Amino acid sequence: MPRRLPPLNSLRAFEVVARHETFRAAAEELHVTAAAVIQQVNALEDQLGRKLLRRHSRGYSLTPDGAAGLEHLRNGFDQLSSAVEAMTSGGHRLVTVSAVPSLSAEWLVPRLYRFREQFPDIDVLLHPSEELVDLEHSRVDLGIRYGSGSYPGLLSERLFYDEIFPVYSPRMLKGRRPLKKPSDLRGQPLIHTEWTPETGHWPGWSDWLRAAGITTGVNVGKGLRFSDGALVIQAAVSGQGVALGSKALAVDHLAAGRLIRPFELSLVTDFAYYIVCAKSRAEEPDLVAFRRWVLSEAQREPRREMGKSRHSHR
Repeated sequence: MPRRLPPLNSLRAFEVVARHETFRAAAEELHVTAAAVIQQVNALEDQLGRKLLRRHSRGYSLTPDGAAGLEHLRNGFDQLSSAVEAMTSGGHRLVTVSAVPSLSAEWLVPRLYRFREQFPDIDVLLHPSEELVDLEHSRVDLGIRYGSGSYPGLLSERLFYDEIFPVYSPRMLKGRRPLKKPSDLRGQPLIHTEWTPETGHWPGWSDWLRAAGITTGVNVGKGLRFSDGALVIQAAVSGQGVALGSKALAVDHLAAGRLIRPFELSLVTDFAYYIVCAKSRAEEPDLVAFRRWVLSEAQREPRREMGKSRHSHR
């Protein structure tokens, strides 16, 4: 006998409400009214003869009956999505990667040509975003995140820790003597990163100067300020001051001579870059290929022109 399943729209409405725990948020995702979502869920409950959601002051939560089949339902929708993609892709293979904009612009994009050389049949759609995309329930395959590495439910692999140190453009001091010692920063325009993380500490010029033994003479209260690390680097490249720049974002500019690193001292931050994906999809061949490639790129440590001394802020 053929299976008698509830309408797909009702099942989908229930899955989205269960994920958001409010009808309003579910309606926004489904591009319908909240009343329409309520109607779909009520119809599903009537057909099954079971209450699936329990109302409370802050929204809705699952009943035991609702929770019993939710994971299978989500897996089913994932399978349907994969089936539709397979039928419409014409053999086209695409990996969608969500990555923080600064790393996307300064580190990932300049290296993507090497991925294309190794895997010419796989295209990459890069989505620069600071948002933590839901990798379980979106069309984004992989994420590159900047943080502590604690991402529940996801496979998380560290690319590299970040460190910061002063950098400046050769054009900034054209015709004048270069910076030789930290005290030479006195009177120089400084460029700052204005970022306050939810956890941990992002070191600034005060931290670096203290580690360098400079306690007076440098005005750390003045200078250009940016909330994005890539903009900090671009301001330094254009000769607007000395930036306390991220190694990950500055490395290519240093190799090309667009920036100079005058001092050996660097501060290791509390944060690192991680490649993450849903554990349920970790063995998909195209995702494995991209993860292995980006991990190998992260291990291509450029030769340090300076020594190895560093101060840790971890």
